[in-house]
Amino acid sequence: MIRIVPLNTAAEGIRTMRKLAVALLAFFRRASLVMLKLRGKTPADLAEQRIVSGRAWDEFCDTLKAAGAALNFPGAPRDPFSQAEGYRYLSRLLRGGLMAFVEYADPRAPVLHRVAHETVKLGADNPDNYYQTAAIRGDFDYRISGRRNTVKYLSFGTQAGHYGQGGGLPPTGYIEAADIETDAEGRFELILSSTPHDGNWLPMQPETGMLIVRQTFLDREKEAPADLFIDRINCAEEEKRPAPLTPEQIDAGLKSASTLVAGASLLFAKWARDFRKHSNSLPMFDPDVSLAAGGDPNIVYYHSHWAVAEDEALLIEVMPPECEHWNFQLNNYWMESLDYRYHTIHTNKHLAHYEPDGSIRLVVAHRNPELPNWLDTAGHTSGTMCFRWIRAKDHPQPATRIVNVAGLARGSS
Repeated sequence: MIRIVPLNTAAEGIRTMRKLAVALLAFFRRASLVMLKLRGKTPADLAEQRIVSGRAWDEFCDTLKAAGAALNFPGAPRDPFSQAEGYRYLSRLLRGGLMAFVEYADPRAPVLHRVAHETVKLGADNPDNYYQTAAIRGDFDYRISGRRNTVKYLSFGTQAGHYGQGGGLPPTGYIEAADIETDAEGRFELILSSTPHDGNWLPMQPETGMLIVRQTFLDREKEAPADLFIDRINCAEEEKRPAPLTPEQIDAGLKSASTLVAGASLLFAKWARDFRKHSNSLPMFDPDVSLAAGGDPNIVYYHSHWAVAEDEALLIEVMPPECEHWNFQLNNYWMESLDYRYHTIHTNKHLAHYEPDGSIRLVVAHRNPELPNWLDTAGHTSGTMCFRWIRAKDHPQPATRIVNVAGLARGSS
Protein backbone atom coordinates (compact mmCIF):
# COMPACT_ATOMS: atom_id res chain seq x y z
CA MET A 1 0.00 0.00 0.00
CA ILE A 2 1.41 3.39 -1.04
CA ARG A 3 1.11 6.16 1.51
CA ILE A 4 0.77 9.65 0.02
CA VAL A 5 2.42 12.31 2.19
CA PRO A 6 1.12 15.89 1.84
CA LEU A 7 3.73 18.26 0.40
CA ASN A 8 3.81 20.50 3.47
CA THR A 9 4.29 17.46 5.74
CA ALA A 10 7.06 16.12 3.51
CA ALA A 11 8.79 19.51 3.44
CA GLU A 12 8.60 19.75 7.22
CA GLY A 13 10.05 16.25 7.46
CA ILE A 14 12.96 17.21 5.23
CA ARG A 15 13.61 20.32 7.33
CA THR A 16 13.50 18.25 10.51
CA MET A 17 15.93 15.68 9.10
CA ARG A 18 18.26 18.47 7.97
CA LYS A 19 18.21 20.03 11.46
CA LEU A 20 18.89 16.61 12.97
CA ALA A 21 21.81 16.04 10.62
CA VAL A 22 23.29 19.44 11.50
CA ALA A 23 22.83 18.73 15.21
CA LEU A 24 24.54 15.35 14.85
CA LEU A 25 27.45 16.89 12.98
CA ALA A 26 27.82 19.51 15.71
CA PHE A 27 27.75 16.74 18.33
CA PHE A 28 30.46 14.76 16.56
CA ARG A 29 32.60 17.90 16.20
CA ARG A 30 32.31 18.55 19.93
CA ALA A 31 33.06 14.91 20.69
CA SER A 32 36.12 15.04 18.45
CA LEU A 33 37.37 18.12 20.28
CA VAL A 34 36.92 16.35 23.61
CA MET A 35 38.91 13.36 22.33
CA LEU A 36 41.67 15.66 21.11
CA LYS A 37 41.91 17.31 24.53
CA LEU A 38 42.07 13.92 26.23
CA ARG A 39 44.98 13.06 23.97
CA GLY A 40 46.67 16.35 24.77
CA LYS A 41 46.12 17.79 21.28
CA THR A 42 44.38 20.92 20.06
CA PRO A 43 42.45 21.64 16.83
CA ALA A 44 45.54 23.52 15.66
CA ASP A 45 47.61 20.37 16.14
CA LEU A 46 45.12 18.37 14.10
CA ALA A 47 45.11 20.98 11.33
CA GLU A 48 48.89 20.87 11.16
CA GLN A 49 48.77 17.10 10.78
CA ARG A 50 46.11 17.34 8.05
CA ILE A 51 48.09 19.94 6.09
CA VAL A 52 51.47 18.20 6.37
CA SER A 53 50.04 14.76 5.52
CA GLY A 54 48.04 16.14 2.59
CA ARG A 55 44.78 14.90 4.06
CA ALA A 56 43.24 18.38 3.98
CA TRP A 57 43.86 18.62 0.24
CA ASP A 58 42.72 15.04 -0.39
CA GLU A 59 39.41 15.66 1.39
CA PHE A 60 39.00 18.95 -0.48
CA CYS A 61 39.36 17.12 -3.79
CA ASP A 62 37.13 14.25 -2.65
CA THR A 63 34.35 16.66 -1.68
CA LEU A 64 34.59 18.40 -5.05
CA LYS A 65 34.35 15.04 -6.78
CA ALA A 66 31.28 14.17 -4.72
CA ALA A 67 29.71 17.54 -5.61
CA GLY A 68 29.32 16.30 -9.16
CA ALA A 69 26.42 14.16 -7.89
CA ALA A 70 24.24 17.29 -8.02
CA LEU A 71 24.34 17.11 -11.83
CA ASN A 72 22.77 13.65 -11.65
CA PHE A 73 20.13 14.56 -9.08
CA PRO A 74 16.66 13.21 -9.98
CA GLY A 75 15.04 15.43 -12.58
CA ALA A 76 18.24 17.11 -13.71
CA PRO A 77 18.64 17.36 -17.51
CA ARG A 78 21.18 14.94 -18.91
CA ASP A 79 21.77 16.53 -22.34
CA PRO A 80 25.37 17.58 -23.11
CA PHE A 81 24.59 21.32 -23.10
CA SER A 82 22.98 21.31 -19.65
CA GLN A 83 25.66 19.05 -18.20
CA ALA A 84 28.39 21.33 -19.58
CA GLU A 85 26.68 24.30 -17.95
CA GLY A 86 26.47 22.27 -14.76
CA TYR A 87 30.21 21.63 -14.63
CA ARG A 88 30.92 25.28 -15.36
CA TYR A 89 28.49 26.11 -12.51
CA LEU A 90 30.45 23.91 -10.10
CA SER A 91 33.70 25.60 -11.14
CA ARG A 92 32.13 29.00 -10.56
CA LEU A 93 30.92 27.99 -7.11
CA LEU A 94 34.44 26.86 -6.29
CA ARG A 95 35.89 30.16 -7.49
CA GLY A 96 33.47 32.07 -5.28
CA GLY A 97 34.09 29.72 -2.36
CA LEU A 98 37.86 30.13 -2.51
CA MET A 99 37.48 33.91 -2.59
CA ALA A 100 35.15 33.89 0.42
CA PHE A 101 36.76 31.20 2.57
CA VAL A 102 40.46 31.36 1.69
CA GLU A 103 41.34 34.78 0.27
CA TYR A 104 38.94 36.97 2.30
CA ALA A 105 38.13 34.74 5.25
CA ASP A 106 39.71 36.68 8.13
CA PRO A 107 37.05 38.50 10.21
CA ARG A 108 39.81 40.53 11.90
CA ALA A 109 40.32 42.43 8.63
CA PRO A 110 37.09 41.99 6.61
CA VAL A 111 37.00 42.85 2.92
CA LEU A 112 33.79 43.64 1.06
CA HIS A 113 33.97 41.69 -2.18
CA ARG A 114 31.65 40.37 -4.86
CA VAL A 115 31.08 36.64 -4.43
CA ALA A 116 28.13 36.49 -6.89
CA HIS A 117 28.41 38.48 -10.09
CA GLU A 118 28.41 38.19 -13.88
CA THR A 119 30.47 34.98 -13.91
CA VAL A 120 29.78 33.48 -10.47
CA LYS A 121 26.08 32.73 -10.10
CA LEU A 122 23.84 30.78 -7.75
CA GLY A 123 20.33 30.62 -6.37
CA ALA A 124 18.62 32.75 -9.06
CA ASP A 125 21.07 35.61 -8.59
CA ASN A 126 19.32 38.87 -9.43
CA PRO A 127 20.59 40.65 -12.60
CA ASP A 128 19.56 43.96 -10.99
CA ASN A 129 21.71 43.32 -7.93
CA TYR A 130 25.26 44.22 -7.04
CA TYR A 131 26.05 41.65 -4.33
CA GLN A 132 28.82 42.10 -1.78
CA THR A 133 29.87 39.99 1.18
CA ALA A 134 32.44 39.98 3.96
CA ALA A 135 33.58 37.58 6.68
CA ILE A 136 32.67 38.84 10.17
CA ARG A 137 32.36 37.50 13.71
CA GLY A 138 29.52 38.02 16.15
CA ASP A 139 31.86 38.81 19.05
CA PHE A 140 33.66 41.61 17.13
CA ASP A 141 32.37 45.12 16.35
CA TYR A 142 32.51 46.68 12.88
CA ARG A 143 31.74 49.92 11.09
CA ILE A 144 30.56 50.32 7.52
CA SER A 145 31.22 53.82 6.23
CA GLY A 146 30.13 54.96 2.84
CA ARG A 147 28.12 57.10 0.49
CA ARG A 148 24.63 56.18 -0.71
CA ASN A 149 24.98 57.44 -4.31
CA THR A 150 22.07 56.74 -6.68
CA VAL A 151 21.41 52.99 -6.56
CA LYS A 152 17.68 52.45 -5.99
CA TYR A 153 17.69 49.89 -3.15
CA LEU A 154 20.39 49.13 -0.60
CA SER A 155 20.21 46.57 2.21
CA PHE A 156 22.57 44.97 4.71
CA GLY A 157 22.09 41.57 6.37
CA THR A 158 24.13 39.57 8.85
CA GLN A 159 23.83 35.81 8.57
CA ALA A 160 25.07 32.60 10.13
CA GLY A 161 26.53 29.57 8.39
CA HIS A 162 26.80 28.92 4.67
CA TYR A 163 25.19 26.56 2.15
CA GLY A 164 27.80 23.88 2.75
CA GLN A 165 26.85 23.50 6.41
CA GLY A 166 23.36 22.11 5.79
CA GLY A 167 21.42 24.94 7.41
CA GLY A 168 21.34 27.52 4.63
CA LEU A 169 21.95 31.15 5.61
CA PRO A 170 19.73 31.95 8.60
CA PRO A 171 19.51 35.73 9.22
CA THR A 172 20.88 37.33 12.39
CA GLY A 173 20.23 41.00 11.57
CA TYR A 174 18.90 43.26 8.80
CA ILE A 175 18.65 46.95 7.89
CA GLU A 176 17.98 48.82 4.67
CA ALA A 177 18.94 52.27 3.47
CA ALA A 178 15.49 53.73 4.15
CA ASP A 179 16.17 53.18 7.87
CA ILE A 180 19.73 54.57 7.81
CA GLU A 181 20.39 58.22 8.63
CA THR A 182 22.66 59.98 6.12
CA ASP A 183 24.02 63.50 5.78
CA ALA A 184 23.09 65.91 2.99
CA GLU A 185 25.56 64.25 0.61
CA GLY A 186 24.39 60.70 1.37
CA ARG A 187 27.29 59.75 3.63
CA PHE A 188 26.68 57.46 6.60
CA GLU A 189 28.18 55.14 9.17
CA LEU A 190 26.60 51.85 10.18
CA ILE A 191 27.69 49.92 13.29
CA LEU A 192 27.61 46.10 13.33
CA SER A 193 27.56 44.60 16.82
CA SER A 194 25.84 41.99 18.97
CA THR A 195 24.98 44.64 21.56
CA PRO A 196 22.51 47.47 20.80
CA HIS A 197 24.02 50.71 19.52
CA ASP A 198 22.57 54.20 19.16
CA GLY A 199 22.09 55.52 15.65
CA ASN A 200 22.55 53.33 12.60
CA TRP A 201 22.90 49.78 13.93
CA LEU A 202 22.95 46.39 12.20
CA PRO A 203 22.43 43.59 14.77
CA MET A 204 24.58 40.49 14.96
CA GLN A 205 24.41 37.38 17.12
CA PRO A 206 27.24 35.26 18.55
CA GLU A 207 26.94 32.80 15.65
CA THR A 208 27.06 35.51 12.96
CA GLY A 209 29.71 34.80 10.35
CA MET A 210 28.79 36.70 7.21
CA LEU A 211 27.68 40.12 5.98
CA ILE A 212 25.62 40.30 2.78
CA VAL A 213 25.01 43.60 0.97
CA ARG A 214 22.42 43.91 -1.78
CA GLN A 215 22.40 46.93 -4.07
CA THR A 216 19.48 46.86 -6.51
CA PHE A 217 19.41 48.94 -9.69
CA LEU A 218 16.53 50.17 -11.77
CA ASP A 219 18.97 50.79 -14.63
CA ARG A 220 22.56 49.59 -14.24
CA GLU A 221 23.78 51.91 -17.01
CA LYS A 222 22.58 55.09 -15.29
CA GLU A 223 22.86 54.48 -11.53
CA ALA A 224 25.97 54.55 -9.35
CA PRO A 225 26.40 51.84 -6.67
CA ALA A 226 27.06 52.90 -3.10
CA ASP A 227 30.68 53.36 -2.06
CA LEU A 228 31.20 51.15 1.00
CA PHE A 229 34.10 50.31 3.31
CA ILE A 230 34.12 48.00 6.35
CA ASP A 231 36.58 48.00 9.22
CA ARG A 232 36.80 46.52 12.68
CA ILE A 233 36.39 48.90 15.65
CA ASN A 234 36.69 48.87 19.46
CA CYS A 235 40.01 47.02 19.34
CA ALA A 236 43.72 47.77 19.20
CA GLU A 237 45.19 48.77 15.84
CA GLU A 238 47.26 45.60 15.58
CA GLU A 239 44.08 43.53 15.96
CA LYS A 240 42.71 45.05 12.74
CA ARG A 241 45.44 43.44 10.65
CA PRO A 242 44.99 40.01 9.08
CA ALA A 243 46.29 37.24 11.31
CA PRO A 244 49.39 35.38 10.03
CA LEU A 245 48.37 32.45 7.88
CA THR A 246 47.99 29.20 9.81
CA PRO A 247 47.42 25.57 8.80
CA GLU A 248 44.12 25.77 10.68
CA GLN A 249 42.92 28.62 8.45
CA ILE A 250 43.77 26.79 5.24
CA ASP A 251 42.31 23.51 6.50
CA ALA A 252 39.05 25.26 7.41
CA GLY A 253 39.02 27.36 4.22
CA LEU A 254 39.45 24.40 1.89
CA LYS A 255 36.78 22.50 3.78
CA SER A 256 34.30 25.40 3.61
CA ALA A 257 34.99 26.11 -0.07
CA SER A 258 34.43 22.49 -1.10
CA THR A 259 31.35 22.00 1.06
CA LEU A 260 29.90 25.23 -0.39
CA VAL A 261 30.18 23.70 -3.86
CA ALA A 262 28.59 20.45 -2.70
CA GLY A 263 25.95 22.03 -0.45
CA ALA A 264 24.79 24.85 -2.72
CA SER A 265 24.64 22.71 -5.86
CA LEU A 266 22.62 20.01 -4.09
CA LEU A 267 20.25 22.50 -2.45
CA PHE A 268 19.38 24.23 -5.70
CA ALA A 269 19.21 20.95 -7.63
CA LYS A 270 16.46 19.94 -5.19
CA TRP A 271 14.69 23.25 -5.73
CA ALA A 272 14.90 22.95 -9.51
CA ARG A 273 13.52 19.40 -9.39
CA ASP A 274 10.53 20.61 -7.39
CA PHE A 275 9.97 23.56 -9.74
CA ARG A 276 9.46 21.12 -12.63
CA LYS A 277 6.24 19.99 -10.95
CA HIS A 278 4.66 23.33 -11.91
CA SER A 279 6.58 24.12 -15.10
CA ASN A 280 5.49 27.26 -17.00
CA SER A 281 3.53 28.59 -14.03
CA LEU A 282 4.67 30.91 -11.24
CA PRO A 283 3.40 29.93 -7.78
CA MET A 284 4.56 31.92 -4.76
CA PHE A 285 7.66 30.46 -3.12
CA ASP A 286 7.58 29.53 0.57
CA PRO A 287 8.82 32.69 2.40
CA ASP A 288 10.26 30.65 5.28
CA VAL A 289 12.35 28.51 2.93
CA SER A 290 13.54 31.64 1.11
CA LEU A 291 14.55 33.39 4.33
CA ALA A 292 16.44 30.34 5.58
CA ALA A 293 18.38 30.24 2.29
CA GLY A 294 19.50 33.86 2.61
CA GLY A 295 16.61 35.59 0.83
CA ASP A 296 15.78 39.24 1.51
CA PRO A 297 12.92 39.46 4.07
CA ASN A 298 11.33 42.34 2.11
CA ILE A 299 11.02 40.28 -1.08
CA VAL A 300 8.26 37.88 -2.10
CA TYR A 301 9.53 35.36 -4.66
CA TYR A 302 7.79 33.31 -7.36
CA HIS A 303 10.17 30.54 -8.44
CA SER A 304 9.46 27.96 -11.13
CA HIS A 305 10.65 26.02 -14.16
CA TRP A 306 10.06 26.98 -17.79
CA ALA A 307 10.17 25.01 -21.06
CA VAL A 308 9.47 26.58 -24.44
CA ALA A 309 9.64 24.83 -27.83
CA GLU A 310 11.13 26.55 -30.89
CA ASP A 311 7.70 27.54 -32.23
CA GLU A 312 6.29 28.58 -28.83
CA ALA A 313 6.33 31.55 -26.50
CA LEU A 314 5.58 31.76 -22.80
CA LEU A 315 3.38 34.73 -21.91
CA ILE A 316 3.42 36.11 -18.38
CA GLU A 317 0.72 38.66 -17.52
CA VAL A 318 0.15 40.50 -14.26
CA MET A 319 -0.90 43.82 -12.78
CA PRO A 320 2.14 44.87 -10.72
CA PRO A 321 1.25 45.94 -7.19
CA GLU A 322 2.38 49.14 -5.54
CA CYS A 323 5.95 48.25 -4.59
CA GLU A 324 9.44 49.65 -4.30
CA HIS A 325 10.71 47.44 -7.09
CA TRP A 326 9.92 44.29 -9.07
CA ASN A 327 11.69 42.19 -11.64
CA PHE A 328 11.50 38.96 -13.60
CA GLN A 329 14.40 36.84 -14.86
CA LEU A 330 15.25 33.68 -16.74
CA ASN A 331 17.81 31.20 -15.39
CA ASN A 332 19.30 27.96 -16.59
CA TYR A 333 18.31 24.71 -14.85
CA TRP A 334 21.04 25.18 -12.20
CA MET A 335 19.42 28.46 -11.13
CA GLU A 336 22.12 30.67 -12.63
CA SER A 337 20.76 33.83 -14.23
CA LEU A 338 21.28 33.70 -17.99
CA ASP A 339 24.02 35.95 -19.35
CA TYR A 340 22.52 39.42 -18.92
CA ARG A 341 25.69 41.06 -20.26
CA TYR A 342 24.80 40.08 -23.82
CA HIS A 343 21.14 38.99 -23.76
CA THR A 344 17.93 40.61 -22.53
CA ILE A 345 16.98 37.87 -20.07
CA HIS A 346 15.19 40.02 -17.49
CA THR A 347 13.14 43.15 -17.04
CA ASN A 348 12.02 45.26 -14.10
CA LYS A 349 9.77 48.05 -12.85
CA HIS A 350 11.79 50.71 -14.64
CA LEU A 351 12.68 48.94 -17.89
CA ALA A 352 9.36 47.22 -18.70
CA HIS A 353 6.74 48.43 -21.16
CA TYR A 354 3.28 48.79 -19.55
CA GLU A 355 -0.15 48.30 -21.08
CA PRO A 356 -2.61 51.25 -20.93
CA ASP A 357 -4.26 49.79 -17.81
CA GLY A 358 -0.91 49.51 -16.00
CA SER A 359 -0.50 45.76 -16.48
CA ILE A 360 2.50 44.07 -18.08
CA ARG A 361 2.87 41.21 -20.53
CA LEU A 362 6.24 39.50 -20.77
CA VAL A 363 7.13 37.35 -23.78
CA VAL A 364 9.65 34.52 -23.38
CA ALA A 365 10.68 33.26 -26.83
CA HIS A 366 13.74 32.05 -28.72
CA ARG A 367 13.53 34.81 -31.35
CA ASN A 368 12.42 38.41 -31.12
CA PRO A 369 8.71 38.59 -32.06
CA GLU A 370 9.05 42.38 -32.35
CA LEU A 371 6.82 42.85 -29.31
CA PRO A 372 7.50 44.77 -26.09
CA ASN A 373 9.06 42.97 -23.11
CA TRP A 374 10.67 40.18 -25.14
CA LEU A 375 12.98 38.03 -23.03
CA ASP A 376 15.71 36.11 -24.83
CA THR A 377 16.20 32.43 -23.92
CA ALA A 378 19.90 32.78 -24.86
CA GLY A 379 20.07 29.37 -26.53
CA HIS A 380 18.17 27.50 -23.82
CA THR A 381 14.96 25.52 -24.36
CA SER A 382 14.23 25.23 -20.63
CA GLY A 383 15.44 26.38 -17.24
CA THR A 384 14.19 28.04 -14.09
CA MET A 385 12.68 31.49 -13.62
CA CYS A 386 11.95 33.97 -10.87
CA PHE A 387 9.54 36.88 -10.28
CA ARG A 388 10.14 39.24 -7.32
CA TRP A 389 8.12 41.94 -5.59
CA ILE A 390 10.14 44.18 -3.23
CA ARG A 391 8.17 45.76 -0.37
CA ALA A 392 4.89 45.17 -2.20
CA LYS A 393 1.51 46.25 -0.78
CA ASP A 394 -0.01 43.01 -2.06
CA HIS A 395 1.15 39.97 -3.99
CA PRO A 396 -0.83 39.29 -7.19
CA GLN A 397 -0.48 35.92 -8.89
CA PRO A 398 1.16 36.19 -12.35
CA ALA A 399 -0.83 34.41 -15.07
CA THR A 400 1.10 32.27 -17.57
CA ARG A 401 0.28 30.48 -20.82
CA ILE A 402 2.08 28.87 -23.74
CA VAL A 403 1.13 30.20 -27.20
CA ASN A 404 2.23 29.69 -30.78
CA VAL A 405 4.88 32.29 -31.54
CA ALA A 406 3.73 32.75 -35.17
CA GLY A 407 0.22 33.63 -34.05
CA LEU A 408 1.65 35.89 -31.39
CA ALA A 409 3.68 37.80 -33.95
CA ARG A 410 0.48 38.41 -35.92
CA GLY A 411 -1.11 39.86 -32.81
CA SER A 412 -3.30 36.87 -31.82
CA SER A 413 -2.97 34.69 -28.73
